[in-house]
Amino acid sequence: MKKEAVAEWQLRLYIAGQTPKSITALENIKKYAEEHLKGIYSIEIVDLLKNPQLAEGDQIFAVPTLVRKFPEPIRKIIGDLSNEERVLVGLNIKPLNS
Repeated sequence: MKKEAVAEWQLRLYIAGQTPKSITALENIKKYAEEHLKGIYSIEIVDLLKNPQLAEGDQIFAVPTLVRKFPEPIRKIIGDLSNEERVLVGLNIKPLNS
């Protein structure tokens, strides 16, 4: 029986300082990732107040913005990520209980 390799999900969250929306977005994506991608994800936080030049690479026009770098294709979600269903659909994450 062939075992399917599980690729790591690479997520990048763009924020602009420790605003309430940025903090909420980070808490939400951590929660969803632990629930649905436990052990197979990484989240990189990019604070555009400290590194504004990094916004250009992923064409970031609003914050907070979550970018799924891998698996491809790249996907983006803007906002505080409070709607779990929208985030899961946007990232194409299949809920574990389905």
